[in-house]
Amino acid sequence: MEVANSRNHSSKRKFNDVVSDPPPPSSSKSNGSTNNNNIDLSLLEAIEKSQTAVEALDLRTLKKLVLSFERRLKENIEARLKYPNQPDRFADSELELHEELQKLKILAGAPELYPDLVSLNVVPSVVDLLSHDNTDIAIDVVQLLQDLTDEDVLDENDEPARVLVEALVENSALELLVQNLHRLSDSDPDEMSAVYATLATVENLIEVMPSVAELVCEKTKLMKWLLGKIKVREFDGNKQYASEILAILLQSSTANQKRLGQMNGVDVVLQAVAMYKSKDPKSSDEEEMVENLFDCLCCLLMPLENKERFVKAEGVELMIIIMKQKKLAYGSAIRALDFAMTKYPPACERFVDVLGLKTAFAAFMGKIPISKKNKKESFQEELEERIVSLIASLFGGILRGSRRERLLSKFVENECEKIDRLMELYLRYSDRVKAESERLNDIELDDLEMDEDEKYNRKLESGLYTLQLLAVILGHLWCSEHQQMRGRIELLLRQNKLSKKHIKDILQEYHDNIGDIDGPEEKERAQTKIQKFLMAL
Repeated sequence: MEVANSRNHSSKRKFNDVVSDPPPPSSSKSNGSTNNNNIDLSLLEAIEKSQTAVEALDLRTLKKLVLSFERRLKENIEARLKYPNQPDRFADSELELHEELQKLKILAGAPELYPDLVSLNVVPSVVDLLSHDNTDIAIDVVQLLQDLTDEDVLDENDEPARVLVEALVENSALELLVQNLHRLSDSDPDEMSAVYATLATVENLIEVMPSVAELVCEKTKLMKWLLGKIKVREFDGNKQYASEILAILLQSSTANQKRLGQMNGVDVVLQAVAMYKSKDPKSSDEEEMVENLFDCLCCLLMPLENKERFVKAEGVELMIIIMKQKKLAYGSAIRALDFAMTKYPPACERFVDVLGLKTAFAAFMGKIPISKKNKKESFQEELEERIVSLIASLFGGILRGSRRERLLSKFVENECEKIDRLMELYLRYSDRVKAESERLNDIELDDLEMDEDEKYNRKLESGLYTLQLLAVILGHLWCSEHQQMRGRIELLLRQNKLSKKHIKDILQEYHDNIGDIDGPEEKERAQTKIQKFLMAL
């Protein structure tokens, strides 16, 4: 699953800066050169020099910044302890502390100093301020952490970045960031900006140290907060970002997928998706959020127990409704059904029971809604591959009974038009894989080494997996021993100067390369099924 970044929320909370008005330009000539409008260029040069005269960032400067910060922090703590019920008595120390936190942002320009920053033991002091009674100070820290961990800052500074991130995690930054998140309100613009900065910081930490994705879910209630955010009906930038962070947390962690499932996450994500069953997003940002939500749903549907929750929550029915409405989420609904039905017969059975075959085969025949997005060739291709996978899952999940007969009958109706479509796709993907195989052979002739696994993966990327699934569907049709279907398949093969051996070769390669990802029993069942097809053809 692949999550795109397209955020526009870069505004940051700032205290009001007092800027004095510039002096009026001199009307008389000075030693500096002037232009035709009598503007004193020497004054402009002086201003420019003053703006560029920034103190060099080195260890000495770092120590000065840290010492100054620690001093202001100590003064603020003492003032608050001395005058706990008199805010006006510690207000000045708070403003000075704010200014010191702003100064620390300059360190983002020298990530190579991060190990020194950690060794000076200032990280615990900074992180603790996330729980400061003054929310403004906590927001300052959030923005500081976002700046220090920004991906542009950390690019090509892997080791210093890791040192800082490890120190932040060890000093409970994850827990305190999420605790602070719960006290921020979207009704306040500054706090809304801080919510975004918090999510950005979490994403940055994960980017540097991927294990943070599971740590933050183990140690905090971030997932609960994210679920609450995507449940809100109104759309805003933070809801979009919450959907993106949730997708990031789920995409590579089975533990997080299971954890969210236990938190009623499948039902919540379905509710969020259901808002778009009969309407389209109003903006590109909202469209991205809907895609993020479907990414979350597909990740959630990896563990078997979540597939069961999906069926019980009537997720199959919802996806079919979305397909029938033919809105922007059409293709995403097919993708979610593909995940739900893969290696899970109950979802396949429910799909047939709620009359999903008609909708699925309309997509298979290319009758899909046309929109700006759908016109893209890449979208059409992905949709084809998803629907082929879905139909292959139906054949694998429904092995007998009236449901099987209803599935098979689809390939007989209208003079076997769906077999014609099947063979059309088979031939197209076969040509693509053949072209890729020839290209790989040419590469080898140029003395470029490439092992068999790499060659096989390259062919999979070019369409071999979809070709294998098409061959599997043909195997199911052939083994049904339906004479009309067999006759149609043989006729189409002859017309295209192919034989059943071509299909057998594709199935044999599939048989030989079935992996152990689903365990030895699943692998054995799959190979037994393919062997049956090979014997029958």
